[in-house]
Amino acid sequence: MSERGANKWLITITVILASVIELIDTSIVNVALPQMMGNLGATLDEIAWVVTGYVVANVIVIPMTGWFAAVLGRRNYFVGSLILFTVASFFCGHAGTLWELVIFRFIQGAGGGAMLSTSQAILVETFPPEELGLANGLFGLGVVVGPTVGPTLGGWITDSYSWRWIFYVNLPIGIVAVLMALAFLPDPKETRKISKIDWWGILLLITGIGSLQIVLERGEAEDWFSTRYITILAFVAVAGLALFVWRELASSNPVVDLHVLKDRSLAVGTFFTFILGFGLYASVFIFPVFAQNLLGFTAMQTGLILLPGSLATAVMMPFVGKMLQKGVPPQLMNALGFICFFLFTFMLSHSTLESGRQDFFWPLVWRGVGLGLLFVPLTTMALSNLRGKDIAQGAGLTNMMRQLGGSFGIALVTTFIQYRSWTHRTNLLSHLSIYDPALQERLQAITGGLMAKGSSFFQAQQQAYGAIEGAVLRQTYLLTYMDAFRVVGVFFLVCIPMLLLFKRRAGRSAGPVSMH
Repeated sequence: MSERGANKWLITITVILASVIELIDTSIVNVALPQMMGNLGATLDEIAWVVTGYVVANVIVIPMTGWFAAVLGRRNYFVGSLILFTVASFFCGHAGTLWELVIFRFIQGAGGGAMLSTSQAILVETFPPEELGLANGLFGLGVVVGPTVGPTLGGWITDSYSWRWIFYVNLPIGIVAVLMALAFLPDPKETRKISKIDWWGILLLITGIGSLQIVLERGEAEDWFSTRYITILAFVAVAGLALFVWRELASSNPVVDLHVLKDRSLAVGTFFTFILGFGLYASVFIFPVFAQNLLGFTAMQTGLILLPGSLATAVMMPFVGKMLQKGVPPQLMNALGFICFFLFTFMLSHSTLESGRQDFFWPLVWRGVGLGLLFVPLTTMALSNLRGKDIAQGAGLTNMMRQLGGSFGIALVTTFIQYRSWTHRTNLLSHLSIYDPALQERLQAITGGLMAKGSSFFQAQQQAYGAIEGAVLRQTYLLTYMDAFRVVGVFFLVCIPMLLLFKRRAGRSAGPVSMH
């Protein structure tokens, strides 16, 4: 299939619009959680399910999008998912209790998961083979910009209006996207033939992937396997996924056709997409937490700091797509992308408690350039050999692995930060002694200054000890975040030799005509 002229760009606008609102919603609620807690009377652990419910539904539905599109018709499924997402957004904003909000967030995530992979499959089929890199570059804009813009937009809406409006803003965009989808989206010429529903496959996928996602989302907060339900869910995830793989390989009508992974480019590309998700979400997670919790930036200020990096990605995506068309080896661009990510983490690992906005400009620009150099070539190589009916399946698998990579990345980085913070705190406290003259002098200076402002000796002394404790805590977290940046940077360097897993194909930068 190859759409020409204005229609091609109208289809592109439609699917990118759907992808962006879906991906913004993965992160937009994070900054509004404190206000939701107060409004709905929820604890921190309870309100976390607002995020977890959405992500769990998302990651369950994504690998099944190819199957749903074949059963319901891709255009019908895409439009239905948009309607489901938009209606659920309204009820999220209208929720009166915490668990009402969690339920509608789950439904919203189920609708959103469909929009992501289906959008990519539509774009890949809409553009001719020689423009496959450009198609993936345009799709990548939504994938990268969405999670970056989400916290900034959420912070502005929450500060200016109410947390409910972070859901209501989806309504006009969703309605426009539905109308455009009805007007411009065609059905594919080639689809999978489904003669029987694989109920066991669906059940095992929901059980395995759903359990795994809950373990990754909630594990660190629940102290991992010291909590019984996390241990049980971890066992269920391993058993469920093992049985799911066996079932899908044996079934004649699998809900997720794993046979497409026989294509080496897709298999290796899926693996690297997992790595990309790990790096993308882990780095997106570390920096805002570092900037807001340690340096005192607001959510809005942090979002503005991230903006130049997002613009760098937006510029790089189409550029990298054009370079692929001209025959530049994708492995070379991937290697440069990993180096850019390493530069980003290396530069940030030298931050101090006095670091300001200007200190983060170039590191985040390098990160933005790296994202463009990684996302477009990886996605293009992964999908380049697939024929029409397999494109949706391949897109579903790569998107699922990116989401899982992100969940693994955040879970591991969060656990690392917790572990290293205890280590650094212990080391710092071992160098503090009440008999140390320098410490005594510092305490006396703070106490004297507070007494001069009217505090009693007892109050001033307690506040002085609190100030020393605060200084130790800030230094502890600074050292911890710097360690986290270094570890993620080394991870990116280690990935470069693994690019040799991709086969070099002379004279080809895009998929064959048969895929369309």
